[in-house]
Amino acid sequence: MARPHIEPVTDASLDEFAQFLHENLSRDQSPAQWSQRFRTSWIDPQPNYGFVLRDEGRIVGGIGAIYAQRILGGKEERFCNITSWCVLDAYRQQSMRLAMAVIGQPRFHYTDFSPTKVVAGTLQFFKFRALDDRQAVLFNLPGIALSSRVLTERRAIEAALQGEALRIYRDHADFPWLRHVLVGRPGDWCHVIYKPRRFKRLPAAGIIHLSDGAAFCRHFRRLAGHFLARGMVTTHVECRRLPQLPWPSAVRSGFNPKMVLSTTLKDEDIDYLYSETVALDL
Repeated sequence: MARPHIEPVTDASLDEFAQFLHENLSRDQSPAQWSQRFRTSWIDPQPNYGFVLRDEGRIVGGIGAIYAQRILGGKEERFCNITSWCVLDAYRQQSMRLAMAVIGQPRFHYTDFSPTKVVAGTLQFFKFRALDDRQAVLFNLPGIALSSRVLTERRAIEAALQGEALRIYRDHADFPWLRHVLVGRPGDWCHVIYKPRRFKRLPAAGIIHLSDGAAFCRHFRRLAGHFLARGMVTTHVECRRLPQLPWPSAVRSGFNPKMVLSTTLKDEDIDYLYSETVALDL
């Protein structure tokens, strides 16, 4: 009996891979939604959409990949964000081969922001490291910050941003599950991307990205009032993104780790832009 073989996911096989994920990983996403979201790419040319494991022509496992080419610190960096790792039980012994096919691609930084604990353990075998998982819970208290402003309209946000900051906004502005806010004042803006969440059964703001941690802290009182006026009682943001914690706050930990493989980038260089976190509505 021939050993299952591994091949990249291409335009020709993406719909088949999407059907496999719908049937075996999550039926919350239709095959069309899986396919559409993996077509999100920020690199040209697109290397692939991940890799699949086939046995006698049938997909029995796969790992999705979302690619991005970004400018960090004035230098071009290439990312491969792996996600949606799913292998049928009878083929679990092939999982390591599948992972090696993905991370064997040269000149990429690798991330996985939604691994299970089992997957995270496997990635550590491949020298991935875990990011600090501590999250700050900030309480949205009423208050007035006359020197700070909040911008939510697209035209106003685009007028306030320029260069790479404007490109980041435009690259993420059309995902319907993301919310964008600019808080601060001219010359001291923080671009905040968040998703509405629930915490202790109450509405909350889950921060996915903030462009400037210090500016976020300086203007959080104004942002907290903005969120509270929209019914969100708390704001949740990773501690590693903040120079200090605004008062009042609490810290939570014990989440599934987010994993990174890079020999040159530091943890503070890693964010969730251009990844599964934004493209797959996780």
